[in-house]
Amino acid sequence: MTRIRLHAPCRGTESLAKVKVAILNLFPDATFSREGDELEGESSSVERLRERIHAQKIRDSARGPLLHGIEGSRIRVTLNKQAAYAGRVSFSADSPLGDIEVLIEAEDPEALIDAIAESTTRPPPAPLL
Repeated sequence: MTRIRLHAPCRGTESLAKVKVAILNLFPDATFSREGDELEGESSSVERLRERIHAQKIRDSARGPLLHGIEGSRIRVTLNKQAAYAGRVSFSADSPLGDIEVLIEAEDPEALIDAIAESTTRPPPAPLL
């Protein structure tokens, strides 16, 4: 089972509704537990993230931050809010308005990364059953 925790600051110059839309564009099943100057929520699916990575043709580029973000049974990455609002995936760090922090808990993080953004330069992994 995959569990995704999401966190995003909402600066005074930003619309809370737009920050929510940014998150929902990449994690449409997200439910929010805290709203205000920060949004916190959870999701259970990386399918839309995977779809956007494939549509943007950034699978190999996405693998770097995803693999670098492995911490035990977790994957920690940050996504640009403005790109997410436009329905795009952009891995970022320290954006002036803050980023969407994504923490994915999975039994096998590397297999999950292969499912989200399989390499286009090496043979595909065995399918997950």
